[in-house]
Amino acid sequence: MATAVLRRPLLASLLPAAAAGAGSASFSSSYLPTRLHLRRRRSPPPVLAVSSDSSKPIASSSTGGGADPDEEPVLPLLQELADCLVLPPKFLSLLPRDLRLDLNDAAFDLSNGPVLNECGQEVGDLLLDLAKAWEMADTSASNNLAKQLPSMAPYLTASAKSAFGKRLASAGKKFQTMGQYGNGEFKKISETMIKIGKVLSKRPVIQAEVQAMKEKRKLKFGELQFELTAQNAYIGAAIGLVFGFFSWQLAQGVQSNPDDTQALKVALVVLGYTSTALSVAAAVGLVVLAQQINPEDKSN
Repeated sequence: MATAVLRRPLLASLLPAAAAGAGSASFSSSYLPTRLHLRRRRSPPPVLAVSSDSSKPIASSSTGGGADPDEEPVLPLLQELADCLVLPPKFLSLLPRDLRLDLNDAAFDLSNGPVLNECGQEVGDLLLDLAKAWEMADTSASNNLAKQLPSMAPYLTASAKSAFGKRLASAGKKFQTMGQYGNGEFKKISETMIKIGKVLSKRPVIQAEVQAMKEKRKLKFGELQFELTAQNAYIGAAIGLVFGFFSWQLAQGVQSNPDDTQALKVALVVLGYTSTALSVAAAVGLVVLAQQINPEDKSN
């Protein structure tokens, strides 16, 4: 037993020499992990970026896409919206029938159409649930869903902000018609939703989206590409009218010529008038299309 006790200090004193020799690999391997483990503990922990609103680490800016420093932060806006949407208990269930109808209209404007595609899955689901709570006059569910609005800030991309803002402004106008009910809750909701809606919908035009819109307006015929602009649409309408005029003149000439056979004459007249009608219809359609393209070009 005395021999066994004396071996451990002896091995510890011989360890540096044994590590240098090739025949002492078994001793060095038994102590090397402990030494490395101690060194690893002495290394400083990695630095994590911490949000001012939370003690949890946040992702680096490389995953955030580089926010515009001039753009107003979304989180305070969503918090303000959530605060105004929290109502007293049973507030919605006590509304008179006419205000319930106005509330249903606000719910429709907030969640109608392709809300999931425009605002994203997370934000869209929350808007659908909030609209359903309004339609059911469930104040408790409405308050719980409203409190979740600030957590939607990471999911609001540039395009989702614009769509969400337009829906807020539209729904806010419906609350505006409810007047001074109660302690002015609906008036506060209306003013807040319209204000935040305008802020979120006024976002800078992204060059990639403008380029994508231009790509959608290009007509391709094999290797040929034709960009559809208002000017080109007007030119096409003019060409259509000229072609229709000549078709109509041709049909008139064939109809007044007595030398042609009856069957051929009828076929040519029908063809001429049909071409005239199609040309006029195409010209009218191109004019309408040009008028629709002009406002989009001005907004871009």
